[in-house]
Amino acid sequence: MLAEKVRPALFDLGLDDEQEARARWLHESSIVADLLFQGPFGPSDFTDRMSQRLKARHEGGQDLKDLALHAPLLPVRGALDGECPEFRDRWQASGLTFCNREVEVSDQNIFATTFGLAQRQFDGFDWMVKALRAEDVRRAKAEGKVAGLVSTQLGYGPFPDLEVLGAAYDLGLRMSQLTYNSKNTIGVGCTEPTDGGLSDFGVSVVRRMNELGIIVDTAHCGRQTTLDACRLSSAPVVASHTAAAGVYKHDRCKSDEELRALAETGGVVGIVVVPFLLTDAARPDLQTWLDHVRYVADLVGAQHVGIGTDWPMQAPSWALTLFNQAIEGAGFRREHKVDLHSSLGGFESYADTPNLTRALVAGGFSDEETAGILGGNFLRVFEQVCG
Repeated sequence: MLAEKVRPALFDLGLDDEQEARARWLHESSIVADLLFQGPFGPSDFTDRMSQRLKARHEGGQDLKDLALHAPLLPVRGALDGECPEFRDRWQASGLTFCNREVEVSDQNIFATTFGLAQRQFDGFDWMVKALRAEDVRRAKAEGKVAGLVSTQLGYGPFPDLEVLGAAYDLGLRMSQLTYNSKNTIGVGCTEPTDGGLSDFGVSVVRRMNELGIIVDTAHCGRQTTLDACRLSSAPVVASHTAAAGVYKHDRCKSDEELRALAETGGVVGIVVVPFLLTDAARPDLQTWLDHVRYVADLVGAQHVGIGTDWPMQAPSWALTLFNQAIEGAGFRREHKVDLHSSLGGFESYADTPNLTRALVAGGFSDEETAGILGGNFLRVFEQVCG
């Protein structure tokens, strides 16, 4: 039985007893996938010991970029060393069964560090399997385990060359963004003032990803880069964690044109729970998230909708304050209204993931549509691209 402190806080969605039972059944029986999983910890989950370790690194002169990379790894390393049993407790509380394990590729050191730690999790956690094919995910669900999807946001820089892309695939990479917010050698990110699309190298990257069986992710890509990727790709293209610009205009949100293009490839759009990407309302809640889900479903079909929470950040509150000060280095500007301390009513931590299922039931989605949004739609894409 889960500890009381990691039980989900049931947000009031006006469900009757029959709907609550239906939501519980759907969440327990479905493959629940998060296309951009920051958890299972949130700021309030960090122990004093982990927080002090991070502070020692910062006070020892570690720059903010390295600190931002290291903070999310503390709970993972603690769990691998047998010092953080809460790691699995919180994951179990979420009910998530298919989540990404983040890596980076920009230089040899960061490549080795992040891929090495990802593999340590697959080797060290008897409840986690590496998802290389769809059957790995189905088997993990049947055995009560979780499936880890090795993916990268290219947040620290793009693939130096196509050989590195091939090496990453050999080590398990199965999904990659093309850009983060800014322009790189592959293409143009969503917060750049220009809209140049894919470069010649970017075209080669998309084609090589198709050949290898790596899912093309456009979550942080600019409009033209997204459209170029959809036009060029011979396989489904996703936007792993975004929202609908038709509901709330933000550089990180996808236009109707992009959403249609992604759907036409057979892809999936993961909707975030990041408050400042969903609305400028003072106290946003799950209804706001549901508004974006409904908008995309109405525009292109529920079969093209998924979940990519990207929130809350896996770092203690004091570290988030530092990261807020350095956010412009990641391509965000003041007008993007980034607030790393913000939270969405009904999704304060990953233990609240069952509330997403309850929101879908409250929103009138059928059982088939709900199971698809929870993870079935992305599993379909994963199987088409990766086998």
